[in-house]
Amino acid sequence: MLPQLTEIGDLPVGVHKATLGETIQRFGVGSDRRKLLALRLRRIHGIAQSTRRLARFVVFGSFLTSKDEPNDVDIFMVMDDGFDFSTLGGDAPLLFDHAVAQSHFGCSVFWVRRLAAMGGEQAAIEDWQIKRDGTERGIVEITGG
Repeated sequence: MLPQLTEIGDLPVGVHKATLGETIQRFGVGSDRRKLLALRLRRIHGIAQSTRRLARFVVFGSFLTSKDEPNDVDIFMVMDDGFDFSTLGGDAPLLFDHAVAQSHFGCSVFWVRRLAAMGGEQAAIEDWQIKRDGTERGIVEITGG
């Protein structure tokens, strides 16, 4: 279960585990913008899972706040070391080029292979708690559908 938001509208600091459904039920409702972003999140998660190389899937940013109109959905993925995006078909390769993913899917997508994660994959995930202003907020690791 996801915790209540802080006074400033962020999740409390930490990597909070939740299913995709729980995350969408909590943050993908209300404004039309939130509903649209929830659809995008569901689509991207499905594409990432279809690679069969997704190790961890993290959501962060304004989607996980109290903002009525979040900017977009920010995603960080850790992929298995054997992952090779050049072998993918359909829309999947588009997900692994940040600028193309932003344009095509309307979401900010970042990714790394497990061995390339600086300080290890857990540290790489925890780094996404740091906001641009240097403060921290909570993030969500999707643990299932």
